[in-house]
Amino acid sequence: MAKPNPTIVVPGITASYLRDYYPVSPETIWAVLHKDYERAVLHPDNLDYEAREPARILPDQVYEIAYRELIEELRHNLRRAEDDTVPVYPFPYDWRLPLEAIEEQFAEFVEEVIDRTKLMRNYHPDYAADPKVNLVGHSMGGLVIAGYVDAYGARGRIDKVVSLASPFRGSFEAVIKVTTGTANLGTEPPGSREREAARLTPALYHLMPSFRHGLVVDNGLPNSLFDPGLWQPSIVDTIGEFIRLHGVDPGKSKGQIRQQAAALFADLLEEAKKHRRRLDRLDLAHAGLSARDWLCVLGVHATTRVRLHVRNVAGKPDFAFHTKDRDDSWETGDTPEKRRLTGDGTVPFEGALPRFLPYESLVCVTPDDYGYWEIADKAATRFGGFHGILPNMNMLHRLIVRHLTGRPDRHGNTWGRLPPGVGKADWDPPVPNLTPKG
Repeated sequence: MAKPNPTIVVPGITASYLRDYYPVSPETIWAVLHKDYERAVLHPDNLDYEAREPARILPDQVYEIAYRELIEELRHNLRRAEDDTVPVYPFPYDWRLPLEAIEEQFAEFVEEVIDRTKLMRNYHPDYAADPKVNLVGHSMGGLVIAGYVDAYGARGRIDKVVSLASPFRGSFEAVIKVTTGTANLGTEPPGSREREAARLTPALYHLMPSFRHGLVVDNGLPNSLFDPGLWQPSIVDTIGEFIRLHGVDPGKSKGQIRQQAAALFADLLEEAKKHRRRLDRLDLAHAGLSARDWLCVLGVHATTRVRLHVRNVAGKPDFAFHTKDRDDSWETGDTPEKRRLTGDGTVPFEGALPRFLPYESLVCVTPDDYGYWEIADKAATRFGGFHGILPNMNMLHRLIVRHLTGRPDRHGNTWGRLPPGVGKADWDPPVPNLTPKG
């Protein structure tokens, strides 16, 4: 059996530490327990840099609480012997930036991983003949990978891909984050500061939902969240206030500030819409891949916001975040369509469906798939959400290893749950002989 390729783990949004390297002693401004929103917000005149200058903020490490187990398990189980190291690299990145900018940085990182692997004795010289990498992405990390596959094609030198709970068609939690500052994307700090930072975070707009039936809009309003006319005026007001406080031209009138803010908001939505269209048109064959090379895992059986009603109030949009629009009909739905009204607590089932993969190839997992001894992860799922802790699932670690290596399941300890409406005879996951459960 061929030696496993080096693997890169790409985390989700907000899941990389950020450090300001401008001070002589660099300071962490974003971590699990510390978040400095004022220093993290981007500049309205140039979203490549921070509003508070001078600064030089760069990514640091990934969140250990979500990814340590995954990375360490892959490092241990991908190898064939104790001394046969298989490199598994985390890819921390500045999750605030547009996804196209992150894709470019990721492309450079892939080349670095390949070059470093060529220098490993147990890979030399065979690896140099056909160097490739395996990619594992959680949440927005799956979107980064999909965009990279689309942009770099065969030049990306990709062997196998795994995506875990990735919002390929978006999540309503992104809408809530921009609108109110609190959601299940990331953590739950004071809403006003997070709301202000969110409205100037390009990557967040890439997570806007675009699936059918999820958005219920009153007559007289646009029917897409990528249209600025569907948003409440307070979004542009907040951006305008940042322009007034931090813009490089303090002489602008209120009208000019409002115009700049509206244009910036429209640009953020337009760039996100273009990226979504790219992913919707992704052709795996262009990158030398097929559906058999991509394991797509969706989290289900957790109460998730599956729809949003936008009311027309005197000609202006009003987002109605009703509790009734949160649902989990995974077990109770009497039709496949109703069973699809579920998700992982953050990403609805419909928002996790990639257009570039067959529906029959998808693998679903539930909180019940945690093992008996994963008590801490079960508790974290109950109180912190299934989406964020899903990468810690031991069964998924084994499933990922099987996908990346092609190893058989001699002990029957990997499984998956079928997408609603797919029978056992039609289910075609990319991992051979995967046991259907439930």
